[in-house]
Amino acid sequence: MTRDATTSFARTLVDEWVRNGVTDACLAPGSRSAPLALALASDARIRLHVHLDERSASFFALGLAKASARPVIVLCTSGTAAANFHPAVLEAHHSRIPLIVCTADRPPELRGTGAGQTVDQLKLYGDAVRWFHEAGVPDDHPGAGAEWRALAARSAADALGPPGGPVHLNLPFREPLVPTGAPLVAAPGRSHDRPWTARAPGTRAPSAGMLDALVELVGSTPRGLVVAGWGAQAQPETVLRFSVMTGWPVLADPISNLRVPGTVSAYDPLLRAAGFAHAHRPDVVLRVGGPLTSKVATQWLDTDVGQVLVDPDGAWLDPAHAASGRMLADAEPLLAALASQLSETTADASWSDAWRAADVSARAAIDGLVDGWNDPFEGRVARDVYSTVPDGGAFVVASSMPVRDVESFAAARTGIDVFANRGVNGIDGFVSTALGIAAGSGAPTVALLGDLCFLHDSNGLLRAADRGVDATFVVVDNNGGGIFSFLPQAALPEHFEEVFATPHGMDLAALARVHGLAVTEVTTAGEVAPAVVDAIQARGVRVVLVHADRAANVSRHHEVWAAVAQAVRTR
Repeated sequence: MTRDATTSFARTLVDEWVRNGVTDACLAPGSRSAPLALALASDARIRLHVHLDERSASFFALGLAKASARPVIVLCTSGTAAANFHPAVLEAHHSRIPLIVCTADRPPELRGTGAGQTVDQLKLYGDAVRWFHEAGVPDDHPGAGAEWRALAARSAADALGPPGGPVHLNLPFREPLVPTGAPLVAAPGRSHDRPWTARAPGTRAPSAGMLDALVELVGSTPRGLVVAGWGAQAQPETVLRFSVMTGWPVLADPISNLRVPGTVSAYDPLLRAAGFAHAHRPDVVLRVGGPLTSKVATQWLDTDVGQVLVDPDGAWLDPAHAASGRMLADAEPLLAALASQLSETTADASWSDAWRAADVSARAAIDGLVDGWNDPFEGRVARDVYSTVPDGGAFVVASSMPVRDVESFAAARTGIDVFANRGVNGIDGFVSTALGIAAGSGAPTVALLGDLCFLHDSNGLLRAADRGVDATFVVVDNNGGGIFSFLPQAALPEHFEEVFATPHGMDLAALARVHGLAVTEVTTAGEVAPAVVDAIQARGVRVVLVHADRAANVSRHHEVWAAVAQAVRTR
């Protein structure tokens, strides 16, 4: 008896993924992917998010996975469709986000024959995946059901890691691509909806030797710092307890989700003051997560400063090649264990008090200056938007200037989750990522981005109003790439505008309205926060468009840095 192996294979994968905790899938329509697309669409346990554009689908899946910490399926047809997943795969790889990337393919006999939509998809993403598997054309053979379920279970487990990241399943299908009506291949799962192969997650606890070495180092080094970047994976209360016990101040990038009251928030402008930076060099730094966004801070932490990197996966997150030690452990249990073994007698009150006092002075200088400006200075926009996100909400910040302005100007606060694509630091796919985060978190989501970033992923706006999410996009429109005005390229006036600044001249409000989105345009600083509050309360997907000036923005930044330097000199 002939059985429908293709439909059986697709439905078995979906059932097993559900058993392994998968709840969401994103797809871009296509013919060759029909077997799996139909299986996903017919399973009520899966939320299916359909996107016209493969790049948007993959970055939406990335955002979903970031917010939910679950593997998300992303599916496309064969050919160039699979290539359009590559940027999101790279971001997921470097930022350790679990994705199950499924690329439908032609069967082997059509490869290399000139068949349409056929490219070499084997190991298409190279080493940027946790696991690659060429599934083979589904057929009815003894043990097929167990093979299919093991495949789905392993893909979910490998996506979760450690380390988390994307897996790539290349899935060749022969026609017919839709159910034939023939009997299905029996592929029963485990009883009680259990996974075929259960995964038991755990933490990398510090060893006794590791703890002894760190206790000795910390106890003999009063002038130390904790530096927290993206992916820190520690609880704020644990980090603060360690800080109190050691007297080591905490420099926390907002995207670490550790910039809470009690940490130093103004370190970027403070370290631009040469006198302060020189007088407050630490002897040892304990680094959790990735490097700080601030280039000034990264250069300040050079090879003369002892730096211990803490990472559960042993990643070399050390672009300055300055680390003097690495520890393979989860930051949370490591810091908790250290704090419990330390005595407050190791703390140097003068060291920590000096940092806190400087932070207070810098914060007063920043706020006092920017509050007096009525033009929408981008640093103030970042500060005000960050503070306006409601408790329980999600804040998503784009690379380039927004993430730097949030780091420099945002005050410490609690109550929100902060997200950014800092694995590769690109601006591509940001709109889709933010919408995926809104879908994955179910929380009011506010995204801060620039005009080029908004344009770069304008396809992400397709059907955005119909996705049932609450997301406010605050777009700073300075008609070009503002970050380049801070770089040496700005001193090349002959080619700067055309080659680097790239003014677009687009009506971004009209673009948003084409997609059915409500837009509020603001031209003064005082209008920004109220407009964001109104957009959040109105719900749905909305845009707050802030008109800014690139040249004025550069001069305003320099004024703030000078004011902070003067404040710490006076103090």
